[in-house]
Parts: sequence; structure tokens; C-alpha cells
Amino acid sequence: MRKRERKSEVKSRAAEPSHMFTRCRVIGCDRPARAGTDDGLDTRFCRQHSDHYSRHGSPYKRSYSARELAPYRKAAMAWLEAHAGDQWVRNAVDRVETLYRAAGQHVEAFRLRGLSPQERAQAAWARLRKAKIDSGRVVAAWLAVEMAIAADPQADRKPEYKRVQAAKLVHKMASGTHRRWESGPGGAQELHVYPRSRGRVLRHIGEDIEEATALLVEHAVLPAMPISNRQTGDHQ
Repeated sequence: MRKRERKSEVKSRAAEPSHMFTRCRVIGCDRPARAGTDDGLDTRFCRQHSDHYSRHGSPYKRSYSARELAPYRKAAMAWLEAHAGDQWVRNAVDRVETLYRAAGQHVEAFRLRGLSPQERAQAAWARLRKAKIDSGRVVAAWLAVEMAIAADPQADRKPEYKRVQAAKLVHKMASGTHRRWESGPGGAQELHVYPRSRGRVLRHIGEDIEEATALLVEHAVLPAMPISNRQTGDHQ
């Protein structure tokens, strides 16, 4: 009941635009913030930049592509393997393993509806555990993003952007539920469901990874790599 009342209240507030929020905060954007329209409660950004912020962790800078991050992920994995005996590497790997163990029961991707962002983040860790994703790959994802941002001349260096970038990498490692039925009307049937990679779920996952790798990042000297084939015009 309380959840329905809260949803109704938010919907009602969103339908009453406030004229205090007449301009999106992204430089060069002349659209009103969503709170200045009947399209939401965001007091900072217009619909376009609000959606971009939700997906990428920045209202104007896009996410790094898989191709752009590939050399950093490869370098990070090689570095971790070369320093496998280091106490800070072991600490980070163990902390990710703890996230796996503490995630609770595995939840199929098509059963996530109605769960809170925190619960969805926990479900993501449980999917990674079930898929037996090497915890070192999770640590490498964070290190790869650290390296990419360090090499990017136009990086968004806010913590939230880094968290979202790492979370998107990890989320994709075991992001979906796949089912196949060999018999039935019309022959074999398949089901493929992928959770959405955006919003507060990514923030929770990113915070978990950041905390797990914090001591390693504090003590490690990561290899420096020049960024290549990078498009720098990221304002949208």
C-alpha cells in the first residue's frame, strides 16, 4: 500500500512542472530540466541528459566502448597474474569472493521486476557466482577503468562515472538468463532475458567493486598505457 501511495505521489509531483528549473545544467543545452516540465522530478538535467547520466554515469560523456577498454583489461589481467602473490591483490580478490558469497539466492533475470536497485545489485552478484565468473576478472575490470581514465585527456574523473563504467563491464559478464525447451508447439523454444544496465543498480554494483578494490588501488602501481583510437568529442 505504501509503495503504491509513494508511486502515486511521485507521479502527481512530476505532472506539476516547476518554473524554477528552466535550464538543463549541461553547458550548451538550452532545454529545461525535467522538473521544469511534466516529464519528471530531475532538477538538474533535461530528459536527454538525464537518460544519458543514468546509463553512463555522466550527463555528457559516453561510456568507454568494449574496443577501447580491451587493451586495458588485457593489461590489468596480465598485471594481476604477475602479482598474484601480492597481499593487496589477494585482498581484492577475496573481497569480491565475499560479495559472491553474501549475494544470497540466485534470482533469474526474468524475476527481477519489483525488486529494489539494491536487491537487483545483489542478484547480479549471485548471477556472477552461479556463472562461476573468476573474481579476478571483476578486479581487472576496475583496474582497466582506472587505467583508461588516467590515460584519457578528456576524462570524467568524478567517482560516479568510474563506478558506473566498472559496473557496466561486470554486469555484462553474466547479465542474462537463458532457457531452451527442446519440445513444444512449433518445436524448440528459447528464452533470453537481459537485465537493464542503467540507473541505481549500476551505482550499487560500482560502489561494491570500488570498496573491494580500494586497498589494492591505494597500494598498487599500475602500468601506464597511452589511450588509442579515442574519440574526444563526448558532449551530447
